[in-house]
Amino acid sequence: MKQQNAEVLGISTDSVYAHKVFKETSPSTGAVQYPLVSDRSHRISKAYRVLDENTGAAYRATVIVNPSGVIVLKSVYPKEIGRNSYELLRVIQALNYEAKTKLGTPANWVPGNSGIVSDTENIGKV
Repeated sequence: MKQQNAEVLGISTDSVYAHKVFKETSPSTGAVQYPLVSDRSHRISKAYRVLDENTGAAYRATVIVNPSGVIVLKSVYPKEIGRNSYELLRVIQALNYEAKTKLGTPANWVPGNSGIVSDTENIGKV
């Protein structure tokens, strides 16, 4: 993700020991190229409001924080539903595009498409 000016962290309430075993035994997790962070104290999960207080585990969530420290995307998924890494990459690319061009991106935008001007003066006008 370096080429996207982004840093990826995998954060869970599991221990570092559970992360180690999971990485060594799971084919998909073994290929993970980003750091896994243990949030046993629940400080991170509580800060991002993704902690399930009943189970003590974080919900399956994705949080994108911009360089200014502002959350620009937060998605919480049902535990049975996997995330779409291609969509997350598209969102990061769109955020980078907006930061560079000051243009918004319409629905289904992909790199190479043009952006749109956010003109609040014309909202509601034909």
